[in-house]
Amino acid sequence: MAEITYLEAIREALFEEMERDANVFCLGEDIAAYGGAFKVTEGLSKRFGEQRVIDTPISEVGIVGAAAGAAHMGMRPVVEMQFIDFVANAYDMLTNYVATARYRADLPCPMVVRGPSGGYVRGGPFHSQNPEAGFIHTPGLKVAYPATAEDAKGLLKSAIRDDDCVLFFEHKYLYRRIKGTMPAGDHVVPLGKARVAREGRDLSIITYAATLWKALEAADELERADGLSAEVVDLRTLSPLDDDAIQATTKKTNRVLIVHEDTRTGGIAGEITARINETCFAWLDAPVLRVTAHDVPLPYAPQLEDFVLPQTNDIVTAARVLAAY
Repeated sequence: MAEITYLEAIREALFEEMERDANVFCLGEDIAAYGGAFKVTEGLSKRFGEQRVIDTPISEVGIVGAAAGAAHMGMRPVVEMQFIDFVANAYDMLTNYVATARYRADLPCPMVVRGPSGGYVRGGPFHSQNPEAGFIHTPGLKVAYPATAEDAKGLLKSAIRDDDCVLFFEHKYLYRRIKGTMPAGDHVVPLGKARVAREGRDLSIITYAATLWKALEAADELERADGLSAEVVDLRTLSPLDDDAIQATTKKTNRVLIVHEDTRTGGIAGEITARINETCFAWLDAPVLRVTAHDVPLPYAPQLEDFVLPQTNDIVTAARVLAAY
């Protein structure tokens, strides 16, 4: 089968789910006639019509509120944030209302909020954020963040079929850079299941999204230059976390490095570290280390962005420190 990009995989998932279920519809800013800011929804309006692919006003809180109401009535809305940075405008609606609706009033809320996130694209502080940590601690919300084209499609299909609200982060750096070959048939990847992207024995690198690819580059360099065998685990879903996979890799290699593009303070690396210390402390031969972005807004300047965000060399350096314990 022909390879398709990460972006095309997301579009393919939307087409297939809208064909499969008439209750699935899309809404967001400029997603119909224009096809979305990154052309993810290109062609959807022509195929499914303006009743199922809806251009909305520029009001994230209004879009999410409308989707929640539709979900209560049996629909399965897929909301596009033009940039995921602006999901902050709907934070109250998502955390205070959507996340609690089923618990408080037995109101179903099967909806997806998806959008482009992340840096490495020189987008500056308003178009490069990774706000996933702002939602993973909220009961009632699920968070997915795929790193591969195969997972982008399979996880989105699972998210659309899920009976809870799923925040679906799509790394814009990967949209047209990463390709994959889709398995035949109905390709669905379950939420809450990590995968081992590279087998290893000496240390584990736990990561997700764009930094998966930097972790894989670092693992190759460590093996070539140092003879170190690094296992790389792709979380895929951040809420719920796959504790079994995290524990399994920790017990296998006894050394863990956590890498993510989000800022250090309050990032999910801290939560994973705590869980490892609680459940696998006796298996550790070294402290759990982190490679993350610095705690600053992301700069526009290429040199400064490269300094702030995790790079392959940063991962290699941290892994060598970890291996030396």
